[in-house]
Amino acid sequence: MTNISGKFAIFLILCVAIITSCNNNETTKESSNAILDTVSLGNKNFALAYQDESKIVATSIDTMKQISFGGAANPAISPDGNKLAYTITDSLGHRSIWVADMENKSQLQLRANSGNYYQAMWSPSGKIIAFNIFNEENLWKIGIVKPDNTGFLVLDAASKLNVYSPTWKGEKELVAHDLINLYTFDISGKLINTQAISSLIGGNFGVSSGSRFFFTNDGKKLVFNAVSKQNGKSEGVCILDLPSKKVSQISPAGMDVPYVFLTADDRIFFSGSEKSAGSKIYVSDLKGNSKLLVDKGTYPTGALK
Repeated sequence: MTNISGKFAIFLILCVAIITSCNNNETTKESSNAILDTVSLGNKNFALAYQDESKIVATSIDTMKQISFGGAANPAISPDGNKLAYTITDSLGHRSIWVADMENKSQLQLRANSGNYYQAMWSPSGKIIAFNIFNEENLWKIGIVKPDNTGFLVLDAASKLNVYSPTWKGEKELVAHDLINLYTFDISGKLINTQAISSLIGGNFGVSSGSRFFFTNDGKKLVFNAVSKQNGKSEGVCILDLPSKKVSQISPAGMDVPYVFLTADDRIFFSGSEKSAGSKIYVSDLKGNSKLLVDKGTYPTGALK
C-alpha cells in the first residue's frame, strides 16, 4: 500500500474531520460507527472491496489507491466501482445497510422494515441492491431496494420459506437457498423455480447458510462454495457445468474458502486460508487460473472491468 507522508497524513485527518461532521448532520447517530479514515487523492479506480479486520477497504486492483471505513462489515462494491454498500451494527445488535458514494463521500442508510438486514448484493447494472432481511415471522427473506431508497420489496413475503445468501441471476432474477433447495425468484417477488441442491451438485458436498450460488453470465455454469466430504471441514470454490453436470474445484486443495463472489463478467473473487496462515484474497477465471490480490483480507467483492 502507498506510504503517507506526515503533511499528507495531517491533511487527511482534516479532510476526515470535515467529512465526518457533514455526515453527522445528515444521518442518524448510528452512522457514526462507519467513519471514513483513509483517502487516496489520486484518480480513483475502485475495483475491489474487502474486509480488513474491523474496517472495510475499497481499492484499485493494484491496491495502490484506496479508501476505507472503520466500524463496518460486509462490503459490496457497485459494478461501476463508484459506490460501496456495507453493514453497520448498532449498540443493540441491530444490523442495517448503508451506501457510500465514494466520489462525494455521502452516506445513506437503506430503509427496510426490519431491525436486522445485511449483506448487500448489487444487481449487474447497479440499479438494485438485494440483501437478507429478517421479518416479523422470524424468517430470513430476500429484500430489494434501489440505492436512492425507492422500490423496497420483500420477495415471497407471505410464504414460510426461509432463504439465505441471495445472489443475482441476470438483472431480473435472484437465487437463494435453504440448505436443501435452490430457489429462483423474479424481482416482483414470485418464486419461479425450485431445484434440490443435491440433484445439482451431488451428494459429496455440504452447504451452510453462508454458501452462495452464482450463475455465470451465459447461465451454463454454477459457481459456489461448499464443503467437500473428501476434504473434511474445508470449504472450496467449485464450478458446476450444468449441461454435463460435472463439478470441478478451482480453489487449491487444503485451502478453506468460506466466501466467494462472481462478477457479472465472470471473474471469481474469493478469500481463503491454508493451515494456520491468515486469510488472503484471490481472483480467478472460470478455468481456475487464479492469482493473489491481497495478502490479508476476507469477504471480497469486485467491480466490472
